[in-house]
Amino acid sequence: MIKYHVEHTWVRVDADATFVGITKHAQDTLGDIVFIDFAETGHAFAQGGVAGVVESVKAAADVHMPATATVVDVNEALRADPSLANSDPEGAGWFYKVQLSHPTELEALMDAAAYQAFAG
Repeated sequence: MIKYHVEHTWVRVDADATFVGITKHAQDTLGDIVFIDFAETGHAFAQGGVAGVVESVKAAADVHMPATATVVDVNEALRADPSLANSDPEGAGWFYKVQLSHPTELEALMDAAAYQAFAG
């Protein structure tokens, strides 16, 4: 299951982990991402809290946590090669593995169709 936040981040709950990243729309808007300032492992964020910064050739933008969560892992492959966020932002370009504090918050997030309509 993947859900989308209004700040153009996504959260995907798999059988064994929950991942967070930026959307394809965010990546398209930013252009080529060249640097990511990650939050520390163990840091807790409220839903919508700023959990990092991405820098592209065009601009810098905050990365917002789509649900209240604690960062349990950072995508080290993405840290080493930020271009993964350009080529596969909703797959291999994930930013964080998280532990959700309030999984019911996901119910209020957008599904793919609603996000597509929102993002245009």
